[in-house]
Amino acid sequence: MGNSGVDESILHLTLRELCKQLKEGSLTPASVLYSYMEKALEVTKELNCITDYLSESQAQVKELGESGIRGMLYGIPISIKDNLFYKGHDSTCGLSRFINKPEEEDSIIVQVLKKQGAIPFVKTNVPQSLLSYECSNPIFGSTANPYNGNRTSGGSSGGEGALIAGGGSILGFGSDIGGSIRFPASFCGICGFKPTANRLSKKGIKASVAGQKTLEVMIGPMARDVDSLALCMKALLCEDMFRLDPTVPPIPFKDEIYSNTKMLRIGYFESDGYWIPNPSMRRAIRETKQLLEEAGHTVSLSVFQENCKDWVERKVIINDTEFLYFGQVYSDEYMNQWKKQDLDVLLCPSLGPAFKFGYAGKLIAAASGMSIFNLLNYPAGIVPVSKVSEQDEEELKHYTGYNNDFWDRTFKKAVMGGVGLPLAVQCVALPWQDELCLYFMREVERLVCAKKGI
Repeated sequence: MGNSGVDESILHLTLRELCKQLKEGSLTPASVLYSYMEKALEVTKELNCITDYLSESQAQVKELGESGIRGMLYGIPISIKDNLFYKGHDSTCGLSRFINKPEEEDSIIVQVLKKQGAIPFVKTNVPQSLLSYECSNPIFGSTANPYNGNRTSGGSSGGEGALIAGGGSILGFGSDIGGSIRFPASFCGICGFKPTANRLSKKGIKASVAGQKTLEVMIGPMARDVDSLALCMKALLCEDMFRLDPTVPPIPFKDEIYSNTKMLRIGYFESDGYWIPNPSMRRAIRETKQLLEEAGHTVSLSVFQENCKDWVERKVIINDTEFLYFGQVYSDEYMNQWKKQDLDVLLCPSLGPAFKFGYAGKLIAAASGMSIFNLLNYPAGIVPVSKVSEQDEEELKHYTGYNNDFWDRTFKKAVMGGVGLPLAVQCVALPWQDELCLYFMREVERLVCAKKGI
């Protein structure tokens, strides 16, 4: 993408570097905000990822300078998903019935971000109703993938994925009820993190369908690297969060766990027993497994695969009450198997590469490997590790899935022609072990970067 007046030196800084320079005074919040504003405008002209400009951000810059307060995210421009409340602005969920119904107050997440000095400056696009992993709705249109304009950015936090991958935001927030942070992170080649439910406040987030309990929704950060996710979590898990929402357990970020260097006991699988990944995704898992083993970690094949098939098939044939009960039984069984194998973390496929437009709605079944961790309420994150190769594409010609049925054939068409598109893996930990999950993600990222010579 071209530029016109964008300060590229600012845009190339990591979040931690940017925070440091802002606090030292070598950069001003205004210069950073306007650089990202201009870059965001360039990106959305190409990808259609922004739905609303938060003009209050300019007044907030002035207030920051007058207050003298230096929070952990002082002067950092933040993008937020359409369904996070921002006072005076709509949260449409891509539905016309929510147009011209501005929110009366900020979400708790936005309030805490502001107290930490962050500056929300845009809201980003979503699918209609949020219940899709293709980012398109009749109000704002479709958001394209930054790697290929004929493919989706993912969903439902697809506007965030596209904007961050395009360089128009350094840190963003999405929500995840079945992979909605992780799909766009995987499709767009960035990092995304779904924390344990209720680790962060969910007050002030709009849903298209009220009362969802079986799959836990969660707000989480999205960024270009894992360390930015961890820094963001550390900033949010503060006294302001715990005071504003007393339902959030007052557990500060455990830096000693995230920063450790211990060897991990890692389980892995290439298929959840319900959906067989494409050749490129299987390669991504195998190469990541090898890197982890070479680094001294213990990696062993897990035995969770058969359970996912049981859960998904049961979901189709029972009523809501029975499903809630079966979900708890399944969660207990999964936990027991995890403990029996004495695992710290789990490495498993994400979904990718990015689908061509028009296919996500036909492939809900392919979401099984993501939505399962909403049912279980395990923290899970996405780390990009590779790109689709010519060899992957050749092997895809012979892909049949489990049954070579309509879903398998449709999936093959959705991902075909993806040479050069990002591939990511999914990293998972037990509930409330968010810092361990982030450490695992950072270790995968470190090993992949070392292999590439970065």
